Amino acid sequence: MRPRFPAFLPPVSVSVTLLHRLALALFLLAPCLLPTTPAAAQSPIATLSGQLSQAEADLHAVDRALDTRLDDDDRDTQRTKALAAQAAATAAATALEDQLKLVDARLGGLGAATANEAPDIRRERANLNRQRAAIDATIKRGRLAGVEAQQLVDEIDRSKAEQFNETISARVASPLSPGFWHAVFTAIPRDMRRVELFLTQGTTQIRAQWRGGFPWQALLGTVLGLALAMPIRLAVQRLGQRHLIDGAPGHRVRRSANALWRVLIGTLAPLLGATFFVQGLRWSGLLPDRWGDLLDALVLAVGFGSFTASVSGAVLMRTQPSWRIAPLDDETATRLRPLSWVLAVLAFLSILATATVRIVGVSAALNVATQAGEALLHLLLIAAFLFAIGRLRADRAARDDAVSQSTSAGLGAATLLAWILVGVALIALLLGYIGFSLIVAQFIAWATVLGSAVYLLLVAVDDIATSVFTRDSRVGIMLTRALGVRGSAVDQFGLLLSGSLRIALVIVALVMLVSPFGAGGGVDTLFGRLGALAKGIQFGGIAISPGTILRGIVALFLGLALVRLFMRWLETRYLPATDLDGSGRNSVSLVARYVGVALAVVWSLASLGIGMERIALLLSALSVGIGFGLQAITSNFVSGLILLAERPIKIGDLIRVGLDEGDVKRISVRSTEIELADHSTLIVPNSELITKSVLNKTLASPLGRIQIQFSVPLGSDAEAVRGIVLDAFTAEEAVLADPAPAVFIDAITDGRILFNAFAHVATPRAAYGARSNVFMMLLARFREQGIDIGTIPQRLELIRPDQPPA
Repeated sequence: MRPRFPAFLPPVSVSVTLLHRLALALFLLAPCLLPTTPAAAQSPIATLSGQLSQAEADLHAVDRALDTRLDDDDRDTQRTKALAAQAAATAAATALEDQLKLVDARLGGLGAATANEAPDIRRERANLNRQRAAIDATIKRGRLAGVEAQQLVDEIDRSKAEQFNETISARVASPLSPGFWHAVFTAIPRDMRRVELFLTQGTTQIRAQWRGGFPWQALLGTVLGLALAMPIRLAVQRLGQRHLIDGAPGHRVRRSANALWRVLIGTLAPLLGATFFVQGLRWSGLLPDRWGDLLDALVLAVGFGSFTASVSGAVLMRTQPSWRIAPLDDETATRLRPLSWVLAVLAFLSILATATVRIVGVSAALNVATQAGEALLHLLLIAAFLFAIGRLRADRAARDDAVSQSTSAGLGAATLLAWILVGVALIALLLGYIGFSLIVAQFIAWATVLGSAVYLLLVAVDDIATSVFTRDSRVGIMLTRALGVRGSAVDQFGLLLSGSLRIALVIVALVMLVSPFGAGGGVDTLFGRLGALAKGIQFGGIAISPGTILRGIVALFLGLALVRLFMRWLETRYLPATDLDGSGRNSVSLVARYVGVALAVVWSLASLGIGMERIALLLSALSVGIGFGLQAITSNFVSGLILLAERPIKIGDLIRVGLDEGDVKRISVRSTEIELADHSTLIVPNSELITKSVLNKTLASPLGRIQIQFSVPLGSDAEAVRGIVLDAFTAEEAVLADPAPAVFIDAITDGRILFNAFAHVATPRAAYGARSNVFMMLLARFREQGIDIGTIPQRLELIRPDQPPA
């Protein structure tokens, strides 16, 4: 057992009593009297150290796995493993911090070390110091493991995002082009042979197992699957409605319970039926090895298709209008129900087709054609759904119903957005962006299914919370009578509980909405990427771009919409449940409205990068800094605008400013960043680039030029020298043939011929290396030909002071 150490000890002094001295002696002698204390004290530390070592080993395994090519499932597995290792390392470090506090408490109890300290106390102090050093080192290991785990998770998220970007940006031949169908028809014979081989291998194994005896397991699984799919499912639904739902308190709770029960049974019964069918084949040995993954995909397809059908059926309630949760009329439910069945069947077929293409291993052309067919079917179904919604809205608009018109406004905006997405996806499909089109279509379908399920849960949570926690319910009566809680407090608690749970459901729904489409890191990761893509020109630390302006407008309207929804809930639900009179309710409503509008405006400004502190800072800078630094700031700002408008210098240009030469990496409204040859960054104010001379080597032409100057003796063959130079230029790969190299005689002086040769390369950055290579070849050739090259010879004469000059 681990000894329990006191948090502190009183200091020992001469005036302490005998009882204090005795307690101190017993405390100091306790480790000597208990022989199992050291082992027991080290036991939890050793256990936590082993837990940390296991976490480090798991992280090392994840790191090694990331060196190989992983699919989506393996990547998710490694991410889960890294998160588990991070949690284990963090828990171990936290527990060791508690152990460290215990050891520090014992060291504090021993007091400061003295020269005449007892040997037992000295040994105990040394032992505690060793324990403390070991625990502290292990804690640091745990923190480092947590950081490494987070880095691995971030790397996995980045790889998933990169794969998602590759998927949506990949382009193939258009389905309208002959090349697309030529590739499909060319690959059909081989794909048919692959399918035939897949079926032959499966049927051969089934025949072999069939001779071994009657497969009663497969028959039993098939019978149970069919029974669960139809009669048992219907019977359980009726049983739940009769015994469970009818006993629920209140009509609203019974209505929500009925909808959730239909979804639960409608999803689980077919899913269990498909599971029993596959397991029966597996237990009887009739399941071929290559068919296992396909039948597992069949179970998944049945489960998701059943979930889609049951959720849409629970929302529409075509056969039970009195149990309908959504504010829909019978005509709407009747028109939309067949489309929901088509959506369920399409979801089932899509999952099964994707699995079949992957498991059978068909050609890339047939895979792309399958994806194109899935995208087209999804888009046609969505278009049919939108047409039906449009007809229903037109019929509803003729009724002059104010409530219908208010709800139709939001529905119209959502319908317009859906039409835009369908149009973009259809154009992308025709242009050959099959992956992008399929993802957009599946996203709309998944958003519809998920939105329906979340709507049911939101209504059910509100119904249950506000029905259970009310002053007239059994729980409310018990709380008011037994605990003396006010009835209004019970009602308020129910409303607050409902609001909190619904907010949590919305957050979870947002994560589930974007997770299947490359946003494994959740909402923050996705919005972080979108925010990075929307960055524009930086002006005073504020990003100015069309995306930023649109984001600010959207944030403003979204904030005002949230304020409106909150005010509706406050005025119609929460305030009537309080004990406030009309005047108090009006005051609370007005204050909440003004605060909400102010927060919406602040949120909109914050989305633009303009906070209250920035506004205050700007005002103070305008009032104080006009006479000091505003002139230089304005000059750089105007110069930055000129650079961005006239573009005498662009990102990627090779320029020379003074004695420094480098590549332009970034142009902002205040300064320009230039990367020099030593990889350092030179930050130049924009006014320096406008008011002073700047050499831009890549402005007019991207070509670079090589110039070589040398001299040979006057008796040398000038034509041969010229041929050697041209051959050297031709042998160098970096030298361009157009413009052609040229060799000129620059001058004849002091008995030597001066040559000046020119050649061009693709970029100025390649001129230095190419010039060096040409020099190396010229030196070798001239040495072979015996040609002397160099500069004009100089003669030095020494004259004595007493000797007259010649």
